[in-house]
Amino acid sequence: MPDSSISKFFEKSRKERLDIITNFSNLSDEELDILQSNDGGISYDKADKMVENVIGTFSLPLGIATNFKINGKDYIIPMVIEEPSVIAAASKGAKIARIKGGFEVTADESYSIGQIQVLDVDIPSAIQQITNSSNEILQLANSKSNTLSKMNKGAKEISCKEIDTPSCKMLIVELLIDVGDAMGANITNTMCEAVSPLIQKITGGRTLLRILSNYSTRRIAKAKAVFEKEAVGGETVVDNIILAFEFADNDVYRAVTHNKGIMNGTISVANATGQDSRAIEAAANAYAAKSGRYHSLSKWSKDSDGNLVGTLEIPLSVGIVGGIANVHPVAKVCTKILGVLSAQELACVMTATGLAQNYSAIRALATEGIQKGHMRLHARNLAAAAGATSEQIDEIVQKMVEEKKISLDRAKELLSKMNN
Repeated sequence: MPDSSISKFFEKSRKERLDIITNFSNLSDEELDILQSNDGGISYDKADKMVENVIGTFSLPLGIATNFKINGKDYIIPMVIEEPSVIAAASKGAKIARIKGGFEVTADESYSIGQIQVLDVDIPSAIQQITNSSNEILQLANSKSNTLSKMNKGAKEISCKEIDTPSCKMLIVELLIDVGDAMGANITNTMCEAVSPLIQKITGGRTLLRILSNYSTRRIAKAKAVFEKEAVGGETVVDNIILAFEFADNDVYRAVTHNKGIMNGTISVANATGQDSRAIEAAANAYAAKSGRYHSLSKWSKDSDGNLVGTLEIPLSVGIVGGIANVHPVAKVCTKILGVLSAQELACVMTATGLAQNYSAIRALATEGIQKGHMRLHARNLAAAAGATSEQIDEIVQKMVEEKKISLDRAKELLSKMNN
């Protein structure tokens, strides 16, 4: 079995890194060429077919997080993000979690929720009518996907709820749809639109919106990891991390930043594999506020031996078939690098990455502070922006860090001295 615990991966050349990834994931020459392309794997012509009014493409860094063991399986994890230190932090968090066996993660089946808004009806009577006709409605919905029906998936349940708004009381009919290994937005919307006329006929009402909900509460992923006390830094550090978590769990201003750090990990993997990152973040933030007050998405405690225990629970609507995941060449290669075989497995990987990132961020905050590692990486960006060559960057970074003067102006001054 391949081992994701790769020593000093960050010190290796690009060729050495690509050789490791190629061997780990059995990439073809064509897939390797995609990773080495200068256009991020997507040409103007391809981009022009994806969205409107295209004038070019926009690339972000694609890196690899190492050391991950999830449910007993090793992963190297592609992450797309522009923020320094995130990939290193996720790798470090995974390395510490690995000591106690890595991450244990579960993910629900891929149930999507579609909603049909019904107006101008007697709601109690309409609910009864829809309940009586549920089999007919489900049959019509399932007629819109031969693929899902053949796999014994598709629309499974119908439920109704009443909401009271300033304008009127509304009936909301919800379809629960097993979308398999797809994210499921398109088929959910198609089914909602297909059954809308039938619901109008049954209830005598008027349907308005017919669309999926991105609040994917029937697609919950749960991750847990134990971080060995000594590897974390000792009992005091463990206790301080728990205090830092309690700050986030009880103050919305801290909680938003805390949860953003979790999303640094989760969304980086989403970006790499062509997922709908906006839907994922919207659902995660709604879930953080499900009690009526915004909380931390993760929980931190310690076990009877004093080891740090982290858990993360988030709704995750992801897919490995359909959408951009099957169109964007780099997203396809990244999915192969991960080696995931189902949407549930991808959700498990993304949740574990979020927890690993959260561990490293909260530990840094509770010890030396977030800026120590972050600013060194930021200094590299500034040196490059100043025009330094790869040979000059390390020297400029070292000088700025020693001086504790990390700015673009200082990088330019140091570069000017080196060139004169």
